[in-house]
Amino acid sequence: MALKSTIYKAELQIADMDRHYYADHALTIACHPSETNDRMMVRIAAFALFASERLEFCKGLSDTDEPDLWRKDYTDAIETWIEVGQPDERRIAKASGRSEEVIVIAYGGRTSEIWWQGVRGKVERLRNVTVWSLADGVAAALGKLTERSMRLQCTVQDGAAWIGNGNDEPVAVEWTVLKAPEKV
Repeated sequence: MALKSTIYKAELQIADMDRHYYADHALTIACHPSETNDRMMVRIAAFALFASERLEFCKGLSDTDEPDLWRKDYTDAIETWIEVGQPDERRIAKASGRSEEVIVIAYGGRTSEIWWQGVRGKVERLRNVTVWSLADGVAAALGKLTERSMRLQCTVQDGAAWIGNGNDEPVAVEWTVLKAPEKV
């Protein structure tokens, strides 16, 4: 018998002063049996950092044709494709052809550096791709905020972000931009 996903609920309050986006989101997150709490919380952080009314979680690990998150326009065309982790260059190239914008959020410290060196040559040629690498320890710190029912706050200001639960010290979500999209 196959293991089922664990369902998490999160009330997420976002105050993104850089984009002037202020909203509350009631999220239902399916955590795949092979997914860690750290990875799931990085997905929630990605949602918070790129939030919009049409951004939604996808099947991700359960379906190779869908990313972790996407935003579609009203015609069902994919505007933004967001991958969390270290996807191979073929998956990134496929996403680049299917959407207007691709965002990859890698995490894992040294393993992210090794992954980036392996895919860099091919990914740098893709015009609509952005690649971030979270600072070492961010994913683990986010993972410690995991509860089955969460109340989270995300604040973004001057290119910096913090995510907290109101009880513990907020986690500074720091990243390095490894690749920015080409300006057209």
